[in-house]
Amino acid sequence: MAEADAAPAIATEAAKPAALTRRITGSLARRMIAIATIWISVLLIGGGFALDRVLTGAITRNFDASLEYVLIAMIRSSEIGPDGEVRLIEPLGDQRFLEPYSGLYWQISGGGQEPYRSRSLWERTLTPPHAHIDNALHTYNSNQFPDEQLRVLERNVILPGSKVSWRFQIAQSRDALDLQIRAVRATLIPSLGLLGLGLIVLAALQTFYGLLPLRQIRRAIAAMRGGENRRIVAPLPLEVQPMVDELNALLAHNEKQAEEARLHAGNLAHALKTPLTVLVNSATGSDSELAQTVRREAATMQRQVDHHLARARAVGRRGAAQARANVRDSVESVSRAVGLLYPNVRLDAEGDKTLVVRVERQDLDELIGNLLENAAKYGGGSVFVTIQRAGAMAEILVEDDGPGISPADRQRVIDRGVRLDSGKPGTGLGLAIVRDVAEIYGGSIALEESEDLGGLLVRLRLPAG
Repeated sequence: MAEADAAPAIATEAAKPAALTRRITGSLARRMIAIATIWISVLLIGGGFALDRVLTGAITRNFDASLEYVLIAMIRSSEIGPDGEVRLIEPLGDQRFLEPYSGLYWQISGGGQEPYRSRSLWERTLTPPHAHIDNALHTYNSNQFPDEQLRVLERNVILPGSKVSWRFQIAQSRDALDLQIRAVRATLIPSLGLLGLGLIVLAALQTFYGLLPLRQIRRAIAAMRGGENRRIVAPLPLEVQPMVDELNALLAHNEKQAEEARLHAGNLAHALKTPLTVLVNSATGSDSELAQTVRREAATMQRQVDHHLARARAVGRRGAAQARANVRDSVESVSRAVGLLYPNVRLDAEGDKTLVVRVERQDLDELIGNLLENAAKYGGGSVFVTIQRAGAMAEILVEDDGPGISPADRQRVIDRGVRLDSGKPGTGLGLAIVRDVAEIYGGSIALEESEDLGGLLVRLRLPAG
């Protein structure tokens, strides 16, 4: 029963990675179009409001200017009569002042007398919204007539021969003004709406065209997965090309790692084939020295396995671009360990204490450990390490006072499994492992003669951090 309950849970856990890989955060195109739509709407609404204010203000000012002209003409034509009342010397020329309820009116009031008004007002009177004196021109809207909205201009003037402040008023129905404003808005609002729609369509087309390279990349990746191509080679815009270059570099890196893995597997299989054949033949032929043969061939297989494991670890860690290790810290750590194995050997180091290499610390310890162990084992009792920078590379020089290696044997000793001194224990793979791991990280190893100690000088070069 417990196994039956556990099965759905296992299936659910197994399905989680697949579900996570399919999770998306929405459409990039929809986001871009939505942002463009919001921004275009805000700009058009704000711009339309401002433009409406400008146009309606201009129309209103023009309307007021025509009324102000009539008001000034009315003031110029006014005088005080013999009985102290105000009168017009010349009638105003607009015929609408004579037609009742024509929509254009004038009125003069003051001094506690009955207002002097145009015939168009008939029995009605223009009443200001509150008692006040306007020495300057005053303009306002009035709704004192229930069936007619008015635009009123008024001003208080003291006429010659009178001490009374007379209020001159000109009023006109707002119908003509409102009609002009509605006409402007009837053109402005559809125009801005059409402009906004056009801009949104343009943004959608721009988004579709701008994201076209991403769809091309998707099709190219699908073609690579189907085996049609190995790289993305289609010409792409400048903004997308760096990403494609990085993707191609990643593919090349993965192919190189896969090829190295196949090569390591083949080399390991080939290296183990001969010892296994020897063991099988010895066991089949009842060899009297079977135990010794097993030990010898097992040791051979062990060092082959160690060698390929070291390479495999280095290849696996090489993908970590953030790998950094301090050289001096690694040298001091390894020197303490080697000093315990070879207490009669003197280990000294000098150089840059802050130098960092782009190598995993474990691999750096293995590289330096092999070099120091070889120097301590085959040297004369003194080992000296120098840490220095050479351009973009870090150099680690390991010198000993041993017999050294002749130039003819230096390349051969780096080859896998070659030992010049078979009288001392070891696998013969130390320098081979150092060479392979250093090359995996983009470094190198070279054997030279030490000028100071007279023995072997190993120059290890690694990329500096």
